[in-house]
Amino acid sequence: MCKEEQHVEYTRSILWLRRDLRLRDNTALAAAASASREVVLAFNVDPALLAGERVGAPIVQAFFDALAVLRAELRERGSDLAIVQGAFERTLPELAARLRADAVFFNEDYDPAAMARDAAVCAALARAGIATHALLDHVVFGADEIRTDADAPYKVFTPYARRWRDRYALAPRLPVASERAIEGKLLARAEIGATLDLPVPEAFGFESSPRYPACGEAVALEMLDAFFARGGGAERYRDERDLPAVDGTSHLSVQLRAGTIGIRTCVARAFAAKRGSRHAEQIDTWINELIWREFYQMILKQFPHVDGEPFVHAARNLRWSEDRAAFARWCEGKTGYPIVDAAMRQLNETGWMHNRLRMIVASFLTKDLLIDWRWGERYFEQRLADADLAQNNGGWQWAASTGTDAAPYFRVFNPVLQSKKFDPTGAFIRRMIPELAGVPDKYLHAPWELGPLMQIDYPAPIVDHAAARLRALAAYEPVLGKKSALAPRG
Repeated sequence: MCKEEQHVEYTRSILWLRRDLRLRDNTALAAAASASREVVLAFNVDPALLAGERVGAPIVQAFFDALAVLRAELRERGSDLAIVQGAFERTLPELAARLRADAVFFNEDYDPAAMARDAAVCAALARAGIATHALLDHVVFGADEIRTDADAPYKVFTPYARRWRDRYALAPRLPVASERAIEGKLLARAEIGATLDLPVPEAFGFESSPRYPACGEAVALEMLDAFFARGGGAERYRDERDLPAVDGTSHLSVQLRAGTIGIRTCVARAFAAKRGSRHAEQIDTWINELIWREFYQMILKQFPHVDGEPFVHAARNLRWSEDRAAFARWCEGKTGYPIVDAAMRQLNETGWMHNRLRMIVASFLTKDLLIDWRWGERYFEQRLADADLAQNNGGWQWAASTGTDAAPYFRVFNPVLQSKKFDPTGAFIRRMIPELAGVPDKYLHAPWELGPLMQIDYPAPIVDHAAARLRALAAYEPVLGKKSALAPRG
């Protein structure tokens, strides 16, 4: 494994960027600047990774947009972003040799595939005589830092969150001054020399779209400012976060995924805004969502089998439907349930989906259609600009009742009731499904109730929810009905 940060002075270091495309509040960048006379920022484009089935157009566009923003800022500072392309184990040692760098710094990633890649790259750099340093950056507290009194990882969110808050109150981890640290240390553009042009999605077989979320450090900071401005979304977050027709969330998930904003920056801003505010409870709910993010990252690191397998061992015995036609209708937003279909259209058209809707469509796929959560997880990976293994996996396993601290197996969201509760006027449904625009409010959430009057180009329900619920309970109860079945693997 790579060496931890040490007090060594290097002549020239490379910051290997991955999911941390920013200059501010960047742990590895601050460490590299502190330990080196000169620093070069580099990004490796790997065609093999981009050709994988877990990568989709929205996240590719988000990362490439962020790279463009970062390169422009570096060039304004007289430096450049060194872009290379190819297998990491080859390109990074070659870049280090060309730039005569004696160290490579980078921020950790808990994705099992990323950890294997990092180990291989570290070994290749070590063979070339290049020092490596891995830093904690994408979470506030590392996966081994928040533990039970028995020195074990938490498996339930609420006690984890309580311990997390206690630790943060005693020793908050504030944003690091990486932007100030690099003053006078960025290697000049002329010395970096020739580097690749900015990548574009089309070069790797992806279509770009102006509807996908914008991504970049300046955009991220503006979004954070807007969220916490007087009258901003933070003041109403608890009340409005579940309403898809309302702009009631921060929309920072894409920025956190690409690392165009630091998690410490978000957490510190939230706690500062909460102090003395009459909206403290609203803001505290948002803080809780950030802690959920930390929790799922910890779960991925401590229980890596969740990448591909249920967290709960017994859940491997669930028998899923192989109905690919039903899965296709779910993907296309043609289930006949307006809230589900509107949500899937939002995903397919914009590269983003409201969090409440993610829970609704995941419950529908895994409970109403009894289709394997891994099918939905993979589809989300290909369609979300904020697709992150830890959060995406955690959310899907929660909905499917196969994960840590998951919804009990007998909790099956009723899509009609969810629709009436969270989109009561149908504003979101009508926005995403214009063919339902003329349906009276009374029937909008269940248009099949119009009967013979239903003269619209909209499909009948793919399943009867009441019958589907009973089928789900019959499938789940023998597998997860006993408390002893809920033990995780290992």
